[in-house]
Amino acid sequence: MAADDPSNYVRRREKGGRDVTYPPLPEPLAVPVYDNHCHLEIADGDDPLSLDEQLARAAAAGIAGVVQAGGDIDSSRWSADAAARHPRVLAAVAIHPNEAPEYAAAGRLDEAIAVIDELAAQPRVRAIGETGLDFFRTGEDGRPAQFTSFEAHIALAKKHDIAMQIHDRDAHEAVLATLERVGAPERTVFHCFSGDAEMARIATDRGCYLSFAGNITFRNAQNLRDALAVASRDRILVETDAPFLTPTPFRGRPNAPYLVPVTVRFMAGELGVDVDELCAQLAANTLAVYGSFLD
Repeated sequence: MAADDPSNYVRRREKGGRDVTYPPLPEPLAVPVYDNHCHLEIADGDDPLSLDEQLARAAAAGIAGVVQAGGDIDSSRWSADAAARHPRVLAAVAIHPNEAPEYAAAGRLDEAIAVIDELAAQPRVRAIGETGLDFFRTGEDGRPAQFTSFEAHIALAKKHDIAMQIHDRDAHEAVLATLERVGAPERTVFHCFSGDAEMARIATDRGCYLSFAGNITFRNAQNLRDALAVASRDRILVETDAPFLTPTPFRGRPNAPYLVPVTVRFMAGELGVDVDELCAQLAANTLAVYGSFLD
């Protein structure tokens, strides 16, 4: 089944007690930007949007394209297929750090990484991601598999000369130390950056990019606002991590690329810059990392 088939979701997000209606379309951006990281293979809500519907709404909001990210074999294949079919989609493929111990326990981690290697050779797969370390959801027993997987993914990004998107949760020092020890790919992105100002300085001094998601708008996320304030402007990106991390005032509802303008306008306000100026910078940074969406 094709990736744009609305019935072909890899998985469905649990509703819980959330409001699962999609927020209204925000005022479109005058200068188009890109959603640097999303998971459109995950269905959310009672009436989830198909990939075509997601892209149409994104275009209506001034979003020129999206980077669709995988986290296991199935979602990585879906991502690569979506990118091959849609000119406004590029793909990132990887085994998520929380999935790596599961593959390792089944004796399939090497096999899974080989699949990622094969997918990474496709022309519209422009990143290895999301990979990295997660010490929040994975305990001590699973961490050796995470490190093995992370280093293998770093090697793949270098082999294919494409970007790398890092998932880093409660593992800042270990992620930075690993990158320092084995060498970061030329274009390394901290997806959904979760550090503070000090980490932002360290990462950008090393040439890494910081991608900010809707949680920068959350009341308890002053560390992210502090990080944005000190980050080099040529090293910042924006993302949704859809369907997660919907920005305020829609927190908890389904997220989608068309909501990027909410986060961008908040970032511009924090930085005290014109929205169009920030959009132009974000777009240029995205293309510097992933290349043209038109190739």
